[in-house]
Amino acid sequence: MLFDDTERRKWQNPEGVLDAAGLGSGMTFIDIGCGRGFFTIPAAKIVGSKGRIFAIDINPINMTKLRENVDAAGYTNIILKTGNAEDLVLCDKCADIVFFGIVLHDFENPVKVLTNARSMLKQSGHLVDLDWKREQMSFGPPLQIRFNEEKARQLIKAAGFIVQSTIPSGLYHYLITAIVA
Repeated sequence: MLFDDTERRKWQNPEGVLDAAGLGSGMTFIDIGCGRGFFTIPAAKIVGSKGRIFAIDINPINMTKLRENVDAAGYTNIILKTGNAEDLVLCDKCADIVFFGIVLHDFENPVKVLTNARSMLKQSGHLVDLDWKREQMSFGPPLQIRFNEEKARQLIKAAGFIVQSTIPSGLYHYLITAIVA
């Protein structure tokens, strides 16, 4: 079952997640698997006019909707890219944060996507993975495709990161923060 942003905000606070991720003014933020921009738009507001957002999604319909929302809101600091995250490296060591918002389980090759993320991160940057707990719920992806916290940490480590923390994020998610090894 899909939720619109109003419904989703009942169980997930994007500003709170981005705050926990350490996002701040002037930063460069890459939103991998951005969908319709649930985290992209709030991130653009947080980083402000001196910051920059890259938003990537494979679904052209999502990207069209996000483009409409970005244009309607008047944001000029968001760069949209439609494509397969396994094939995209948007910059070399430009990002303060590369963010995966409940999507890591969706990729055909999560380690490749994470390795690409490492290429885009500044040496001082952080990888942030917000993901579904591996528990039965009435919504969200099927249980069998979700990664438990240990599996997500193993994938992140396999891509050349050091996991710094894993914390709960609301009722349904956990948040992993990692740095380049």
